[in-house]
Amino acid sequence: MTAGFVEIADRVHMLREPLLRVNVTLVVGDDEALLVDTLSSAGQATELAAAVRAVTDRPLTLVNTHHHYDHWFGNAVLAGEPPRPVYAHELAAAAMREQPDRLRREAYEEVREEHPALAAELADTPLLAPTHTVHTETTLDLGGRRVLLRHPGRGHTDADLVVHVPDADVLVAGDLVEQSGPPAFEDSYPLQWPDAVADLLRLTTARTVVVPGHGDPVDVEFVRAQHAELAKLAWLIRAAHTGGAPPERVAAEAPFGARAALTAARRGYTELTGTA
Repeated sequence: MTAGFVEIADRVHMLREPLLRVNVTLVVGDDEALLVDTLSSAGQATELAAAVRAVTDRPLTLVNTHHHYDHWFGNAVLAGEPPRPVYAHELAAAAMREQPDRLRREAYEEVREEHPALAAELADTPLLAPTHTVHTETTLDLGGRRVLLRHPGRGHTDADLVVHVPDADVLVAGDLVEQSGPPAFEDSYPLQWPDAVADLLRLTTARTVVVPGHGDPVDVEFVRAQHAELAKLAWLIRAAHTGGAPPERVAAEAPFGARAALTAARRGYTELTGTA
């Protein structure tokens, strides 16, 4: 990690990890600070902890936007001992608590060819599951500043959380919104994803800064445009399934490129057959 946090709104700071372009958001209140996502490994998390302390010495509460390794494998380092509170959606927390070996194995397989050094780190990183869970929404008081944790419905996964900082007009969207590449559909619910983005849009104004899971901060118009593409993709999946067309037909016509759209179409067909 070569850069520290950048303040993107009043006492709201963002750090981008350069390898996978993962965003971490730090929200500072009068009494506590909230850290949204903790990166991929103990090594990355150790550097992240130093970057946090360069901004604030307030006690940390952690939030994981979902269960993918690049958003929570740093929990144990950042939470400390005894661990500070760590929040996630209840389904994400259950997967982290009950299936850590599977999540570690899947992460290793995902990165071992392109990022072998990171893969080796993943194998040795201690994992800490969340200590607190969110069903639909929870409000945290950081001291003079309230922050909303909300599950807007199934989308990128079945257990995404967004983090809304209303007094700063910032929305941390996790991987429900992507800027540096197409949305990732491997664990997704593409027929429901547009509704999840519509839900998070209700938390925005014309001036909201939206922090995606990866890439540069975006404005509301970017999110609306991505919502329209997700809605088009969902329509194409439904229409193709109704017409008996193969998923490859969707991929040829859909937004986000053929590879991502084919993954989305296969996931959507699974939703429509009731096996998701």
